Amino acid sequence: MRLMKLPETFLENMKELLGGEYSAWLASYEENPHQGLRINTGKLTAETWKSISPYGTEQVLWTGNGYYIGDQDRPARDPYYYAGLYYLQEPSAMAPAALLPVDPGDRVLDLCAAPGGKSTELGARLKGQGLLVSNDISNSRAKALLKNLELAGVSNLCVTSETPEKLADVFGPFFDKILVDAPCSGEGMFRKDPDLIKSWQEHGPSYYAPIQRQILSQAVRMLKPGGYLLYSTCTFAACEDEDTVHWLLDQESELELMPLLLWEGAQPGINKEPVIRLFPHKIKGEGHFAALFHKKSSSSSQKISEEQATGKTRRKGQTGALRKGPSDAELGEGFLQWEQQLSSPFPRERMMIRDQLVYLLPEDFEPGWRLRYLRTGLLLGEQKKQRFEPSQAAAMVLSPSRYACCFSMKRSDERVIRYLKGETVSLTEEEAGQDAWPKNGWILVCVDGWPLGWAKNAGAVLKNKYYPGWRWQ
Repeated sequence: MRLMKLPETFLENMKELLGGEYSAWLASYEENPHQGLRINTGKLTAETWKSISPYGTEQVLWTGNGYYIGDQDRPARDPYYYAGLYYLQEPSAMAPAALLPVDPGDRVLDLCAAPGGKSTELGARLKGQGLLVSNDISNSRAKALLKNLELAGVSNLCVTSETPEKLADVFGPFFDKILVDAPCSGEGMFRKDPDLIKSWQEHGPSYYAPIQRQILSQAVRMLKPGGYLLYSTCTFAACEDEDTVHWLLDQESELELMPLLLWEGAQPGINKEPVIRLFPHKIKGEGHFAALFHKKSSSSSQKISEEQATGKTRRKGQTGALRKGPSDAELGEGFLQWEQQLSSPFPRERMMIRDQLVYLLPEDFEPGWRLRYLRTGLLLGEQKKQRFEPSQAAAMVLSPSRYACCFSMKRSDERVIRYLKGETVSLTEEEAGQDAWPKNGWILVCVDGWPLGWAKNAGAVLKNKYYPGWRWQ
């Protein structure tokens, strides 16, 4: 890889920042950037991945489910990618979500979430419990975010496209954990994406620092006492990193900086602050910065009741006590027939019907929130006259153990690619003789047992119902 033309001002700043390590850092730009994938632990374990992986299994140090891949690998052209088994992500970008201590049942906000690399990891760690609100102010970027979350099989999600100020006005101190992977000058990604250099020359660190601080101020408003906020950037500039950390601590007395354990190659802050800096000459990855804050729970000004925080009169976990959900008549015969194939039905009290679309709402979701949504919970499907069409998102959260009518093919079966391209799937005589499949019923199509999408039983063939917007191109 030839040495790219880096701005002189940037080089001078890095020389001052790195001192004696400057030459090693600069030499790293002659190397190719590292590529990686992060497996979806909501669908499989690291042990399972190692047993089936068609790609390299060298692990990324700072996360237990990240792996390096080779330059010749094409994981985006693989059925396992379409099954949501992994997300393609630059290795250093895996750090922020790994450093935020998320537990199942938490209320989590990813404030600047698109395209979804960090949200998909947060969703996997929630294990379908609690609530994940993934937001991006750009509606077009939020659409890509939604696709990646649904591909990963995240069911307890809300995808919004709002300003941080609007979210803070609606939620107040509601979230247990918040991730702010803020828009930044992108200095740490120059090697991976040289086009960012032009953007840096137009809008450098001094442009982004005020934006980051405004976003963080609103994030703190939404963090519950006792909660954690992870701030990250992919830049080296101190004014966007340590200076912003110190500014936030000065502004918000209830916040404290939590130490982050260093791994091999990770560096502390400029003045040895307990934050993490990643440099491409020190790790197999690009540049990143992360700082973890804790909101003290002893501040009397922050001690508010659950009712004040959420505008609700119920406690966490009591969703069903106040909702009955739609009746059988409202859901329709088509839905009920589809539901019969489930080994355990979705909780009726968390269902909602809107514009003929049937949703499964997450725990702690409040229908009264007035926000610009792209998705509220898991879209189960659409009611159409006397029938029900299950959604692509619903397919991605199921499995052969959860849904009775499944057809699974091996990854090497050429019909897998044909299905992903939207073609009809021909069945052998033995495959077509499945007594458990109702005539013209919905079939969950899988690869090696992991769901891909839907088809309709037509005897000797499966009529393809794979979502057109996701098809193999």
